[in-house]
Amino acid sequence: MKKLLLSIFLLISFTTFSQENLKKPGRPFFTGSANFTLGINENYTLFNDDDETFLVPSALFLRVGFGYEFFERVSLSVNGGFDFHWNYATSAFPTYGTLRFNITEDEGDAFFVETSYGKMWRPSNNYPNGNYYGVGLGWQIAGESRWNTIVKIDFHRKGIVGFKNNRLDSVSFGIGFSFF
Repeated sequence: MKKLLLSIFLLISFTTFSQENLKKPGRPFFTGSANFTLGINENYTLFNDDDETFLVPSALFLRVGFGYEFFERVSLSVNGGFDFHWNYATSAFPTYGTLRFNITEDEGDAFFVETSYGKMWRPSNNYPNGNYYGVGLGWQIAGESRWNTIVKIDFHRKGIVGFKNNRLDSVSFGIGFSFF
C-alpha cells in the first residue's frame, strides 16, 4: 500500500511541476523592412518658385531576414535585401548579419540599437563587389498577437570602388515588421 501511495504521489508531483510555465531563453523571429534615403536636390536654388524641394528621395532599400532573440534583450539575425540608388543608377544585393540590443523594453515595446556587417553583391560589372556596414536606432512597437511594427533610422556604408573614398554612405528612414 505504501508503494502504491508513493507512486501516486510521485506521479502527481511530476505532472504538476512539468506543466509549470518556465520562461524560455529565447525565440525565433522573421523580419522585413523598407527604407528610403533622402538626397540633396542639385537643381534647388534659394528663393526660387520652381516648386522644387531641397531634399529628394534618392534610394530604396528592401530587406528580409530571420534570427533569434535571447532573453528579450539581444538578438542575432541573418538578412538579405535589394538596394537601388537611382541617383547613381546603382543596385546591390547586401547579405549581412545583424546584432541588435534592446536598450529599454516595456510590454513588448523596445527601443534598440543595432549594427550590421556583411557582403554586398553587385548584379553588374560596372563596380566590383564590396563590404556592407550599418548601424542604426529604432523603436519596436508591440502589435496584436505576434506581429510588431518597427520604425528606425540607419546609417549605411557600402564599399564600392569608384565612388568618393571608394564608398557610398547614406542615412535612411525605414518602417518594417517583426513576426515572432
